[in-house]
Amino acid sequence: MSGKHDKIFVTGMGIISSLGTGVAGQLKKLTAKETGIGPIRNLKTRLSGKLTAGEIPFTYRELAGLAGVKDTKGISRGALLGVIAAREAMKDAVFNDPQVRTGIISGTTAEAMTNIERYLKDFLENDSKNEYIESQDWGFSTEVIARELSIHGYMSTINTACSSAANAIMTGARMIRHGLLDRVLVGGTDALSKVMLNGFHALMIVDPEVCKPFDRDRQGLNIGEGAAFLVIESERTARKEKILCELSGYGNSNEAYHLTALSPDGEGTAMAMNNALEESGLKPEDIDYINAHGTGSLNSDLSEALGLEKVFGKNPPPFSSTKPFTGHTLGSAGALEAVFSILTLQNNLVFPNLNFRQPMEEVSIKPTATKITGRKINHVLSNSFGFGGNNTSLVFSKVQP
Repeated sequence: MSGKHDKIFVTGMGIISSLGTGVAGQLKKLTAKETGIGPIRNLKTRLSGKLTAGEIPFTYRELAGLAGVKDTKGISRGALLGVIAAREAMKDAVFNDPQVRTGIISGTTAEAMTNIERYLKDFLENDSKNEYIESQDWGFSTEVIARELSIHGYMSTINTACSSAANAIMTGARMIRHGLLDRVLVGGTDALSKVMLNGFHALMIVDPEVCKPFDRDRQGLNIGEGAAFLVIESERTARKEKILCELSGYGNSNEAYHLTALSPDGEGTAMAMNNALEESGLKPEDIDYINAHGTGSLNSDLSEALGLEKVFGKNPPPFSSTKPFTGHTLGSAGALEAVFSILTLQNNLVFPNLNFRQPMEEVSIKPTATKITGRKINHVLSNSFGFGGNNTSLVFSKVQP
């Protein structure tokens, strides 16, 4: 039986985003300050020529090949992305002990949308695509990942908007802490869809250029797609040679301020960060880097910046948003940024907040606009904040030899 103070270790990770496939490739692009945001090529929509996005440069058929999925009947693009990232994470962790109680918890926001858009018209006209319409519950991608990777234990899907994957990671840790599982594949996946792109555009929070989080002149976000998964394990089952870092803290707040906005005073975001710090046993001054949610939208960036000031004061540790690299990958964002946070720990490297030029007028803090090397990074806080004020913060810590 595990307990509240038993440690949770990360033993594997995998990722695919507009920066490319694989953890090593992401690090190379992040270090080189190369963005994956550009013209929309695969998604066919009237906005394709007007907006940029963090689109993965592979067709559906190419993704199926990368995922190793032979029977793609009814399988969505998001599910294929999830299989690719999850397979890498499991390989990284050497996921091969069937006696260990294992589960999968995945976060997503729009997973079902891509196939609904693809087949709904045909379904309404001649009812010839029943297998696709029937597969469109929000947990379908999780079922596909579990089936393709032979995970037969506990399975769950979380949809809490942009904090979905972070909540999947937190929930997996809680399952281990309560002695219900020993090892969990946690993360999330989301693919580009017309509904999400057009929906955010209708809210007038999509930047036609590459986004600029925390900048005074920010215009909004860029939608992205991607998937990332971590393997987290209990202290009892994790092998020392496979430990990448510790998931030392996690916290959530549900402020329910507005359907599509965070509380403008930063109270909800601050609460999530404080809850994560309390769980980790760390103080604000122990955090060496903050991977900010930083979407580039007016409301979200201000709420997060005010929350950072409430928790860390006027001189916070270096913080930056990595969304100008990948776009906002919605329900999978928390998992992608968890991978980036772990890369920060492993390489003592702070990734820059691309496109930042002018500080926000409402706060005195500002993100780091340059890459920082040679700084000792022991503890990283990663933020994921969602519509409706569902806010989650995670703390990743280096394991000392």
